[in-house]
Amino acid sequence: MAEIETPPPELLDRVRNWIDESERIVVLTGAGISTDSGIPDFRGPKGVWTRNPAAEKLSTIDTYLADPEVRRQAWRARLDSRAWAAEPNAGHRALVRLEKRGKLATLITQNIDGLHQDAGSAPDRVIEIHGTMREVVCMSCSYRAPMQEALDRVRRGEEDPPCPVCGGILKSATISFGQNLVAADLVRADAAASNCDLMLAIGSTLSVYPAAAVVPLARRHGARVVIVNGSPTEMDSVADVVLRGDISAILDRIM
Repeated sequence: MAEIETPPPELLDRVRNWIDESERIVVLTGAGISTDSGIPDFRGPKGVWTRNPAAEKLSTIDTYLADPEVRRQAWRARLDSRAWAAEPNAGHRALVRLEKRGKLATLITQNIDGLHQDAGSAPDRVIEIHGTMREVVCMSCSYRAPMQEALDRVRRGEEDPPCPVCGGILKSATISFGQNLVAADLVRADAAASNCDLMLAIGSTLSVYPAAAVVPLARRHGARVVIVNGSPTEMDSVADVVLRGDISAILDRIM
């Protein structure tokens, strides 16, 4: 395995050649790919939860459902989220180029910001394994709607807007701690990882399961594994190559 702080041209060329040779590439992205768009990550050295561990505890489903004040804090945070003004960066666009070359089979993302689709990634190739912040769901019925509709109610003074259909608790359509992931998404992600010939893990600490499990799964099925991140990950030892540095710049060069 190769691992250095500033990838030399020959190492970038090696990965670029692997991309050229591959026919079924699967990409896993984490929060690190969106930091250049102004959205902070969670577990990096300057991540939201690294700086404020209490914020992570507030992201549990049981706490959210049980405590109205937590929900009020969550709605205020949604109003002020930097993600609403964020735009795709060079890293997102590099993956669109990979797709247009016919190389990208599936893009599994741990991100909830929707920037891959904004950049031009085909929605049917994207698996939002942790859901999306762009929609709101009711925890008691099947109601689902654009998030901005609920945020408009908050702006009009509703601190914890209830479901307009059944009066239940509304929540962003994201997967909180304690919630199960969507079974169909997991099955699809595992199938993609099992059948790829190259796995690119980008901008993730690879510490959150079951999403991170697709990396060793791909390796067990014979795929090469390349990790692109700004800091060490929990799976660097699994990779054939680790490219450490500016994620957007690296992706722009290897694509």
